[in-house]
Amino acid sequence: MNKFSFENIRFLIPVVYLLVINIIAVCVTVSDKKKAQHHQWRVKESALLLIALFGGSVGMFLTMKIIRHKTQKKKFMIGIPVIFILQTAFIFLAIYWGKLL
Repeated sequence: MNKFSFENIRFLIPVVYLLVINIIAVCVTVSDKKKAQHHQWRVKESALLLIALFGGSVGMFLTMKIIRHKTQKKKFMIGIPVIFILQTAFIFLAIYWGKLL
């Protein structure tokens, strides 16, 4: 039987957080695309980038590519991968220094 320990929780919390924030990123991106198609009020670009910065960069980038949304805007096609690279570097450094996982 698997025990639920502090070590498991320390690992599980960031994983669950990343899953949730990426689901939010996908939903917000799809919503913005639908609003654009119907000429409605849109999600601010700064809000989209903030969601990516908070960890939703992978979900948002993949969704943008799949639904062809914001793909002509360099701010998103360059900015979101840069955010992801910086986030990945931070995670690897934190793991290396033993401060995160």
